[in-house]
Amino acid sequence: MEKIEARPQTLRQIALDRVRDAIMEGQIAPGERLVERTLGDRLGVSRSVIREVIRNLESEGLVENSAAGPRLSTISAAQARQIYEIRVQLESSAVAACAKVATATTVADLREALAAIGAAHAAGSPVDALRASTRFYEIIFVAGEHDIAWEIVQRLNSRISQMRAMTLSVVGRQAAGLKRLSRIVDAIANKNADAAAEACREHVLEAGSIAIEMLKNR
Repeated sequence: MEKIEARPQTLRQIALDRVRDAIMEGQIAPGERLVERTLGDRLGVSRSVIREVIRNLESEGLVENSAAGPRLSTISAAQARQIYEIRVQLESSAVAACAKVATATTVADLREALAAIGAAHAAGSPVDALRASTRFYEIIFVAGEHDIAWEIVQRLNSRISQMRAMTLSVVGRQAAGLKRLSRIVDAIANKNADAAAEACREHVLEAGSIAIEMLKNR
């Protein structure tokens, strides 16, 4: 993590984004303690800012309190299974709804987000890939008018991103994931709600099986 040189009003948000990115990149390992002084020195900010960051990460489920202090949460295989079950239901429903009402602009936006995911993979930037993935799903949920479902996904998004980062480390997963996402977009473009939902289910279930197996072996 690089030090923050500027001191804008959004300093806490910048620090939060930097720490969250470090988590997604694996710079902070599950179960590792978050030491205020260490994080403050690495980012060049005060301990009070780091305390706010830790509180925010705790609300996202990324940080848990222990006798030794705050530490990065671990995700069990059972918890991962629950999260992927929720994803299957919410995402396949949103994809189907999007397919029924998608405009040419919606499809263009999805293809642009898909291209951004591919470019991030090619550049070896997992954080950019995760951001582009979040944008991809946001387009789908908003277009399908699944606003409440998107709020639920956003509450889980940090943990979802953690597991996405983990599954993308598997050889061949990036290409396979892009292929499945392309199938979703093609089905939406053809206004085939059933095909879009099925492609979405296959994509999430494949990722879920990889993540759960990895967590079991951790």
